[in-house]
Amino acid sequence: MPADTQDWQKIGKAKLESINESIPQPWRVDSLPSNEQQRDVTGDFIRQYLSKDEIDLSEASATTIIEKISAGQWTAEAVTRAFCHRASLAHQLTSCLHETFFDAAIQDAQHLDEYYSSYKRPIGPLHGLPVSLKDQFHVKGVETSMGYIGWIGTFQGKKGTGKEKVFESEMVKELRDLGAVLYCKTSVPHTLMTGETINNIIGYTWNPKNRNLSCGGSSGGEGALIGLRGSPVGFGTDIGGSIRIPAAFNGLYGLRPSGGRLPYEGMANSMDGQNSITSVVGPLAESVSTLQLLVKSLLSREPWLHDPLVCEIPWREDRAKVPQDSPLSFAVLRHDGAVSLQPPVQRAIETVVKKLEDRGHKIIEWSPPSHRRGLDILMAAWTYDNGADIRSAFDLSGEPMAPEIAHVYSAESANDVTPKDATFIAANNVAKREYQKEYMEYWNSTAELTGTGKPVDVVIAPVAPFSAARPSGYLYYGYSSIVNVLDYTACTLPVTTADKNVDVVDLSSFKPVSELDKKIMSLYDPDIYDGSHVSVQLIGRRLQEEKVLAVTEYVAEVLKG
Repeated sequence: MPADTQDWQKIGKAKLESINESIPQPWRVDSLPSNEQQRDVTGDFIRQYLSKDEIDLSEASATTIIEKISAGQWTAEAVTRAFCHRASLAHQLTSCLHETFFDAAIQDAQHLDEYYSSYKRPIGPLHGLPVSLKDQFHVKGVETSMGYIGWIGTFQGKKGTGKEKVFESEMVKELRDLGAVLYCKTSVPHTLMTGETINNIIGYTWNPKNRNLSCGGSSGGEGALIGLRGSPVGFGTDIGGSIRIPAAFNGLYGLRPSGGRLPYEGMANSMDGQNSITSVVGPLAESVSTLQLLVKSLLSREPWLHDPLVCEIPWREDRAKVPQDSPLSFAVLRHDGAVSLQPPVQRAIETVVKKLEDRGHKIIEWSPPSHRRGLDILMAAWTYDNGADIRSAFDLSGEPMAPEIAHVYSAESANDVTPKDATFIAANNVAKREYQKEYMEYWNSTAELTGTGKPVDVVIAPVAPFSAARPSGYLYYGYSSIVNVLDYTACTLPVTTADKNVDVVDLSSFKPVSELDKKIMSLYDPDIYDGSHVSVQLIGRRLQEEKVLAVTEYVAEVLKG
């Protein structure tokens, strides 16, 4: 039976207090400015609370960290302590953590240092690298609430399973074997099904670059934490954009691999068993080279031997390079027919296009099959049970859904709470397959337009119509979610920051294609958005992780030039 209101609030408050009290006293900051007083808490702002050595350690790239530790110049313990401190500060500034296990992490780091001292070699390719995890990963000795109050003290909402704080997700085991140091789990929206991060435990997770705005979701805590360099790299999941959205909002690179490339086995989830549009796991970091390192390292563990859904595809080095003897061809999606781009995102798209054209690369317009059709297939899959699984998680405690979720998954919004039958699900799967086939053939047809005799290499597209969502303002997911329908590989690309003097809009001359289009453009305010990160995504075909990462790294270098 649901607990009464006082009970869920009491449990949620106690959990929040335990998170905050897990931060060592010397790392707590007594007086912090409000969001209004200090919108940008990255860079020099957070550095004021750190020593020079901590800054040097926590702002080094992942590859530098591993090289220094593997050469005996740094210790894993010193690096781990620096990131634990910085993560503690990041949480106090943005509410980005669900769990900390700093003592266990420091102990693991000490063991790695002892190994290095004895054998004079690293234990694996990630030796001593701190890695943060979205709160879907099960870690021994650590709780997984996934933002649900009813999951506190349980294993995914169930008691007495014997798995509580004992069971570990497959990727957790592999990261440990590779030498990574795990030290915290990051905030998520309860249900995972929104592009903002909010729940009844930690409240709202803010964007550290601009605390007027959302950090994104559902891997929002990862985005905020890495954006503040409280982690050099972390892992999130993506069923509709949940890696790419927080990566884009926080100026990071985030890889959405195709299903079956990286191990998801043993992770908590919403709507587990809905296999039409599956969630995937992937990394977020400040550089493409870090993403490449993590993916390559994980594949070296042959995860297909331990996760039945992973394809036996090792890292393909021959596909991880951009050809030097011929130009690439790109397509650009400027409008999906449903929602226009706010000015900062428009400028980011055009910046990338111009830079590539200046390098001699061919750019064509992307005019694919209707995205509306694809998104209808996606929404049907997300509501096969008409919200029953999600509502059952809320019923465990009696806690309310955040408005960002309730408009889809509450009983009142569902209209008909009867789950869809097998005939409906089969028909939707057929519709998805037919849509994927049509889209595939459209991509193939671009060989006639590129001038290279080959189809476009990647598509330049928005992640969202805005550079980041305003609170309760994530009203459209079409630009990110279409990738999930197609199961394509995609990576975010940071481009610029919003500029109130450049990114302006004249609403009197704007011609919306719908009321939703009008609403989203009306939410743009140059002053509120000023300084926020602006990113795009580069989309490749299925299982093209090596190619997409290589092209993303190349385009990033072009932008710098």
